[in-house]
Amino acid sequence: MVFVLPHLLVFLLLLLPISSIAQNNGTFEVGNSLTATENSTSWLSPSEKTIVWYANGDNPAPRGSKVELLADRGLVLTSPQGVELWKPNTFVGTVAYGVMNNTGNFELQDSNFNNIWESFKNPTDTLLPTQSMERGGVVSSRQSETNFSKGRLGDSCWKKKLPLSNGRVDSTLNELVEATNGFKEELGKGAFGVVYKGAIQMSSSSVPVAVKKLHNFFQDSEREFKTELNVIGQTHHKDLVRLLGFCDEGLQRLLVYEFMSNGTLASFLFGDLKPSWNQRIQIAFGIARGLLYLHEECSTQIIHCDIKPQNILLDNYYNARIADFGLAKLLKMDQSQTLTHIRGTRGYVAPEWFRNMPITAKVDVYSYGVMLLEIICCRRSVDMETCEEETAILTDWAYDCYREGSLDALVEYNLEAFADTEKLERFVMIAIWCIQEDPSLRPTMRRVTQMLEGVVEVLVPPCPNPFGKPGESSISSLHEGRIYSNHVLVFVFLSL
Repeated sequence: MVFVLPHLLVFLLLLLPISSIAQNNGTFEVGNSLTATENSTSWLSPSEKTIVWYANGDNPAPRGSKVELLADRGLVLTSPQGVELWKPNTFVGTVAYGVMNNTGNFELQDSNFNNIWESFKNPTDTLLPTQSMERGGVVSSRQSETNFSKGRLGDSCWKKKLPLSNGRVDSTLNELVEATNGFKEELGKGAFGVVYKGAIQMSSSSVPVAVKKLHNFFQDSEREFKTELNVIGQTHHKDLVRLLGFCDEGLQRLLVYEFMSNGTLASFLFGDLKPSWNQRIQIAFGIARGLLYLHEECSTQIIHCDIKPQNILLDNYYNARIADFGLAKLLKMDQSQTLTHIRGTRGYVAPEWFRNMPITAKVDVYSYGVMLLEIICCRRSVDMETCEEETAILTDWAYDCYREGSLDALVEYNLEAFADTEKLERFVMIAIWCIQEDPSLRPTMRRVTQMLEGVVEVLVPPCPNPFGKPGESSISSLHEGRIYSNHVLVFVFLSL
């Protein structure tokens, strides 16, 4: 996407192919501006452009005009003489950021990242995927492809070129060997393959990418390959990692993703330097929004099945992106449950996987709850090496701390987190709701998002492990020959 101000034209929102990589993640602070000159700059990397929104179509802006992001008036277009030519409709609030998200929506947000104006709610002549028209909304044609004055609907209309969100580039193995310099720089590895850093030529620039080379000796690799292509090809959201291309050549199967420069959430959380409390809050919000989209807002419901910090990547600005759909199971929208093979990672797997119960989106809610506690505490969910027995299982210890009113211990007496006591307690309560052993007690991700935002009340959560004895940890239960906790079940069955 790109905002440009071409001289003698109109104020445009241009939606670029996925090959365009943002230099600033599409977020702009108040005070940013663009001026229409012979060599006009843009707010995102220029490339082939598809115009999906524009303002002031009947009164083109002359050369030298300027668009500026202002706190009190939003996005304002002025002539070279300073005369106001256009601004958004009246809104309530103060603008802190302008955001171009991956759906093609340009948003004006306040300091709490709430939308106070967006282009999707003010359409011109285009409706994009995920965009809906509210009652009373109007879409007008233009005179021609280059004349943006309002016109009359003719005998035909043209289909605009969208970014490569639902289509992918088919690469050859040789091209990806060259792109990765012979698979030289390894970024990470998992059960199904190894990820390498590379660069591919898109339009006129070299774009950094992550190439996932699937192991050809795993019998599930073909299934994973097809699943991943189908799943990611149907998604389009700012909190998901995008699939740029693929290679299916002989026994070689590779996936090409956009490159996330700040690595995994696991490295960020569990490193020597803890991320700030505010950073962790925003990461928790981003993951929740991404899961909400997968569960309820994309055309085919998607259960990720392997939500964990290693599958959350961070972009240039430490925004969280959900990655690795290799274990995802697609559900048709008219289905609510599916039975499948056990999938996931020790410590994050919901208990219903082991109880011959139908698998629903609530398994992702459970995994999110475990990870939310990790985000709050900056420690791993299972730590048998450095923690005492009573604190080794994070979910058990977190509930004990909540019940005893000692949340300060969870954040290791971190002043920044403990100064935000109300939010700290709310987030811990939400996590406990998410990790309830009974799936029916867990909230949906929509409800989770609303609770995180403080829109709905968070009720006092019950004990997530009602079959265990009060105050009894999972480890001591195992020592006595009894298994009360799903975490122990996971540890027993999945340990290598």
